[in-house]
Amino acid sequence: MTIRQNALKTQARVTTALMAAVTLVAPVSAFAGPADTYYERAFVVAADARCNLFQPHIERALVAATAQARGAALRSGAAATELSEVAYRAQARAGAVSCGDPELAVVKGRVDGAFAGWSRIARMTFPGDRLHWVANRSGYASPTWRLQQASVVGASPVTFGYAGKGDQGELTAVVSWWGRPRPTAARLVFRDTAKAPRPWLAGNNLIPASAQASLWSSGVSAADPTLLADGKRAGDAWRFSPAAAEALEKLDPREAFAIEFHFRDGSVATVPFEAGDFAAGRAFLAMGSL
Repeated sequence: MTIRQNALKTQARVTTALMAAVTLVAPVSAFAGPADTYYERAFVVAADARCNLFQPHIERALVAATAQARGAALRSGAAATELSEVAYRAQARAGAVSCGDPELAVVKGRVDGAFAGWSRIARMTFPGDRLHWVANRSGYASPTWRLQQASVVGASPVTFGYAGKGDQGELTAVVSWWGRPRPTAARLVFRDTAKAPRPWLAGNNLIPASAQASLWSSGVSAADPTLLADGKRAGDAWRFSPAAAEALEKLDPREAFAIEFHFRDGSVATVPFEAGDFAAGRAFLAMGSL
């Protein structure tokens, strides 16, 4: 059985355990449709925040699973406003349950058992509509991708995500250029949530420039060989500030963002990416290296 098959099997066990656990304390008429799993996980996260139910590694696993469930619900057609209401009701329900309720203790036991296995997974794929994020918690002595999404511009492969040694990942874009000079600058381009509160759902097409925000790279260096795409022997690693991650987490999972590479002759190469379950991938990494 492959790593991905193991991950999917474990996720299925987690979902089943949560559904059984939350049924003990949630209303019988709990939400139907794609918001079910999100409601269940949001309820448990809220109950934990109030009653301190779980150890830190289980809490981090729950946060990752809840973010993943929200992304899945959005991709299934649930509206962001609907999911905000789901989260509110889950939190309200958690607030109405006594921390000493014996049924909540049963929830704790079942979730502990389910997420103990989930937190031992080293590698997980978070699928998106067009692209996906791959997270890797395995500990390596050399730099490696901790969280990555692969794209391409022309014949040049571009990988974006967290790269580094152990838990010391830095938000990075690695590109191996083919057939043209290297760029002189790079910037991340995404929806400005202050100017445009609603998601921009247009496939790989970015929101119009009037509603865009951007962050320039904080530096560039030769990429470590372990970060290069298959078959490539050289490339550049462009680094971005932590503020970039915070901005990407605010996007709808179905939205596009891009990295623009600017060249000395004034030309720009735009590389499309998908927000996807970036937040869930980050929370998965927060569980620490294995």
